[in-house]
Amino acid sequence: MMRLLLVEDDEKIASFIIKGFKAEGFAVDHTGDGQDGLHLALTEPYDAAIVDIMLPKLDGLTLIARMRLE
Repeated sequence: MMRLLLVEDDEKIASFIIKGFKAEGFAVDHTGDGQDGLHLALTEPYDAAIVDIMLPKLDGLTLIARMRLE
């Protein structure tokens, strides 16, 4: 089973994405801000991440750049 990280601050959009991926058999972890997303990305094993660009606390582009440094 593939494990995905979703970092999306809009709950309605996040719910829609989570529902779709879970229906296809994916495991999905969700957080609504960039700092929490970075923490999860660096401490948990994910196969892929779906990251919004405009996030509270840490924007999505910075989050991805920091993920790549680790």
